Amino acid sequence: MSDGGIFDEMHGATGQLRRPYAAFKTWFDAEAPKRLRAKQREAEDLFRLTGITFNVYGRAEAEERLIPFDIVPRIISAREWQKLCRGIEQRVRALNAFLHDIYHRQEIVRAGRLPVEMVAKNDAFLPQMIGVEPPGGIYTHIVGIDLVRTGDDSFYVLEDNARTPSGVSYMLENRETMLQMFPELFSLNRVAPVETYPADLRRSLAASAPPDSSGTPTVAVLTPGIYNSAYFEHAFLADKMGVELVEGQDLRVVDGRVAMRTTLGYQPVDVLYRRVDDGFLDPLNFNPDSALGVPGIMDVYRAGRITIANAPGTGIADDKAIYSYIPEIVEFYTGERPILENVPTWRCSEPDSLAYVLDNLENLVVKEVHGSGGYGMLIGPAASRKDLAEFRRKLRARPTNYIAQPTLALSTVPIFTRSGLAPRHVDLRPFVLVSPDGVKITPGGLTRVALKKGSLVVNSSQGGGTKDTWVLED
Repeated sequence: MSDGGIFDEMHGATGQLRRPYAAFKTWFDAEAPKRLRAKQREAEDLFRLTGITFNVYGRAEAEERLIPFDIVPRIISAREWQKLCRGIEQRVRALNAFLHDIYHRQEIVRAGRLPVEMVAKNDAFLPQMIGVEPPGGIYTHIVGIDLVRTGDDSFYVLEDNARTPSGVSYMLENRETMLQMFPELFSLNRVAPVETYPADLRRSLAASAPPDSSGTPTVAVLTPGIYNSAYFEHAFLADKMGVELVEGQDLRVVDGRVAMRTTLGYQPVDVLYRRVDDGFLDPLNFNPDSALGVPGIMDVYRAGRITIANAPGTGIADDKAIYSYIPEIVEFYTGERPILENVPTWRCSEPDSLAYVLDNLENLVVKEVHGSGGYGMLIGPAASRKDLAEFRRKLRARPTNYIAQPTLALSTVPIFTRSGLAPRHVDLRPFVLVSPDGVKITPGGLTRVALKKGSLVVNSSQGGGTKDTWVLED
């Protein structure tokens, strides 16, 4: 996959303008560059005004930054989106079935399709979830599937985010900004709406409430607090859904239910959309020093009297070593070949794979199995000799902590620069809602773009930006 040319989503493999971009390109060519530069600055001002920031860790103090936003939309045709949706739904259903299985009979292990150590020795496997039946049988209520494109009809899943996927607030704010600044573009293109996501999220969460909930289920968002890097998103979603944003100190167990503090006293909560990691969720069951969770919430959960979204223990589906088995997982639970392919992956825990990775490190991307946000990874072709030597030491010391993949020729889409349109590499995170009522995929998602020429790193924490993602309706 890394040997071929780079696919440009605007101009295709032949250099001719692709149909999804036709109306946009006609509009862009008629626009004055000075007006577009002013609009780019206006977009940055809007983001600053709204407070759309994120925290960068790894320094003495967390540093708050503005999310870079590019005004050129990433455009996907209806046909392309339909194929993606089929593949995403198949994958999400398989992940949910996998989670139910490994916390119950572990049939996939018994069948020899997944090594037992992938579960038994996995830090993300939660023994406290064994035998627990989540309300409605749903583990993965909100999922983000990271996709990359390498050709006209070639999409690959880069990773699954089934624990606490973030970024949906940027998707919504990107669209709101574009609608505000370029309303004429939306009259020239039939773009599928994303604005219904908060209402869809609330509906999906409510549909996942425990069976003994009476009346309209009470939903709340649990945040670790204002110092969390995604706090803006927690507050944003609670506000858009019209539900309470709570911290652990606002909740307690009352008469066998989880209840939140209100001006009328403690009121029961039916569904808790938690953005707190498993280990901090319940000091009585996990980390005893946690001040972020709710003492006893796991006992209420095991009794089936509250829905926690996503379910505790879903993090094992994010594990990058488990990711390498997803083709087998999809086939085992659906009886079908995967519609969306994985990126080829070497598990460094296997001696032959480790030897290959060490010999070819300068050509590979190496990731921590529980890593996220672009931290703790190595991009071989861009690494210095010192970086490569340091990573070789890390791999030899803890091979089970890493996987490696080829350096993909990620597709490019145009960004707006002072000299006009210029191609930059991108990925895509569509957002998926799962409830007993079915699977709903928001038409679009979060496109992350590497703003530096030639860079393959799209994470905002590593210098990347975002752009609006359009799915055309015809």
